[in-house]
Amino acid sequence: MADEDQQQPKEKSKKNKFRRDKPWDHEGIDHWKIDAFSAEHNPHGLVEESSFATLFPKYREKYLKEVWPLVEKELKEHNLKCQLDLVEGSMTVSTTRKTFDPYVIIKARDMIKLLARSVPFEQAQRVLQDEMACDIIKIGSLVRNKERFVKRRQRLLGPNGATLKALELLTQCYIMVQGNTVSALGPYKGLKQVRKVVEDTMKNVHPIYNIKTLMVKRELAKDPNLKNESWDRFLPKFNSKSVKKKKKAIKKKTYTPFPPQQQESKIDKQLASGEFFLKDHERKLKKQEERKAKQAEATSKRIAAREQAFVPPVEDTPKKSKPKTSESDKIDLDAFKKKVKSAQKRKRIHTMTDKQPKKRKEKR
Repeated sequence: MADEDQQQPKEKSKKNKFRRDKPWDHEGIDHWKIDAFSAEHNPHGLVEESSFATLFPKYREKYLKEVWPLVEKELKEHNLKCQLDLVEGSMTVSTTRKTFDPYVIIKARDMIKLLARSVPFEQAQRVLQDEMACDIIKIGSLVRNKERFVKRRQRLLGPNGATLKALELLTQCYIMVQGNTVSALGPYKGLKQVRKVVEDTMKNVHPIYNIKTLMVKRELAKDPNLKNESWDRFLPKFNSKSVKKKKKAIKKKTYTPFPPQQQESKIDKQLASGEFFLKDHERKLKKQEERKAKQAEATSKRIAAREQAFVPPVEDTPKKSKPKTSESDKIDLDAFKKKVKSAQKRKRIHTMTDKQPKKRKEKR
C-alpha cells in the first residue's frame, strides 16, 4: 500500500495552476545589478538642455579655484559642461548635444552639491559611478538647544574621529560632518544605514549601539543557513534609561475661609501718595524728575565701574624675612646655667679631695 501511494503523482495545487517555469529567471541572476548605460542605448541624444546650479560658501572659493580644471576634465568625459561663478558664488552644470545619458546630469548636480559641502574632489567624483549615490542629511533642525546639538554632533565624530571611521568601514560610505549637515557618499544600502545612525544620534541614541548592531548583522550575513531566518534573536536589544527628575516638594497652603486682601488699584496708590490731586503738568514734572534721578544714579554707577579699571591694585609690601633659626641653634639658657654650675661643683670637690691627703702627710 505504501509503494502504491509513493507511485501516485502529487496533485498540483489550484493556486499555482497557471504558473509556469521561467527559464530566463533563475537564482543566478542578480536583479539589483545596474547595467552600464552606453551611447548605443540613446544614439539620438537629448532633446533639450538641462542645467543645475548650486551656491557655495566664501571659505570654499580658494579650494574650488584650484580644483576646477579637474572638475571640468571629469565632466567632459561624460559630455557635460560646467561653470564656476566667483562673483555670485555659484557652480553650474549643464548637458551638451553629445550627452547621451539622461541621468548623468543628476549625478553631476550631486557632485557640485558635495563640493559645496566641503567634500574633497577625490571623493566627490565617485558619485558619477553607477553604483554610487550621495545623501545630504540636514541635522540642524533636529535639536533645538545649541549646546546639546554641538554635543550630539561631536558624539557622532567620536574621540579622534574613531566613531566616524567605524561607521565608514561598516557602511562602506564616505561621511563628512560639516556645520548643520552630514554628507554621505556610497552604495544605496550603506546610505540608508548612515541616515538611520545619524538621525538616532540626534535623537539622543548613542551611535555605539547602532555600530554594534551593524557588526552583528555583518557576521550573520556570512552564514548562508541564516539567509531566510529572522535575526531578531541575535541582535542586541538596548533599553532606553530615562533619568527621572526629582520633583520639587510643593508646600500646601493652609486653608483659610477668608478671601485674600484686595490689592490696591492705581487710583488708590495715587490717593495715598497725594499724586491724584496734582495737576497734569505737575504730574509730568514729577515723573521727569524721577526719571532724571534714576538716570543720574545709573550714570554714576557706570562712571564708577569705568574708573574701577584705572584704580591701581594695592601692592603688598615685601616683609623683611627674619633669619630662620633651626631647633638645633636654639639654646635653653636655664639648662645651660645648670650645666655650668654642676661642672663648677665637680671641680671644687676634686680640688678638696686632692688637698686632704697632702695635709695628712705633713702631719706625719
